[in-house]
Amino acid sequence: MDPWILLAIFVFVAYSIEAITGFGSIVIALSLGALLLPIEAMLPVLVPLNICMTGYLLARHHQHIHWPTLLKLILPLMVSGTLAGYLLRPWLGDQLLQLLFGALVVWFAGRELLRAYRGLSSRRHGVLWTRGWMLGAGITHGLYASGGPLLVYALTGTQLDKAAFRATLITVWFSLNSLLTVVFAIDGSLYPALPKVAAIAPVLVAGVVVGEYLHHRVDEQRFRNVVYALLLFTGSLLIITGF
Repeated sequence: MDPWILLAIFVFVAYSIEAITGFGSIVIALSLGALLLPIEAMLPVLVPLNICMTGYLLARHHQHIHWPTLLKLILPLMVSGTLAGYLLRPWLGDQLLQLLFGALVVWFAGRELLRAYRGLSSRRHGVLWTRGWMLGAGITHGLYASGGPLLVYALTGTQLDKAAFRATLITVWFSLNSLLTVVFAIDGSLYPALPKVAAIAPVLVAGVVVGEYLHHRVDEQRFRNVVYALLLFTGSLLIITGF
């Protein structure tokens, strides 16, 4: 089967999961897709697709954005990190990119499964620690458009309520993925990807519709643990096949 058809299926799964749990669309689609396609080839497709999702959510929830956290803390560090990550990507090569991404996915999924198993509560980091992880989140976003795991870790223990936390993160992804899309347009990788973006977009919409339907019909925490287990397995495969 054409790997791009399989990627469309992965996008459907990823956005269904995001609509149910509120996280992980690019991480899930990219980790599954990286078993078949180069990360470099997928990013100009997945990033513009994500703008469609986050733009829709931003229009609905913009009133909850916590602007001081967004403008004074998150965006300055993550924009710098994203640009640095983008510039680093050609130096790493496809194989190392895959290995590092697999390691990131395994760390994230393993940490979340361990926290759920032990019932661990979140502790707030110190200021320097928080800023360092945010810069790292920006770098991973520039490399993989997947800064979520490290940013959520950086924001552990913050005082934002659930609505403000979600709306602020949505704004981060919309902003950074818009930046990456402009960069892809400048480097020429966006335009060959646009037909695939157009072809996969209806699949994304279908995934969101299915996910919204299932959102109140599944146990979210159990479902999250299943997703983390899937990511742990996929990340391990990426590491094994990357050698």
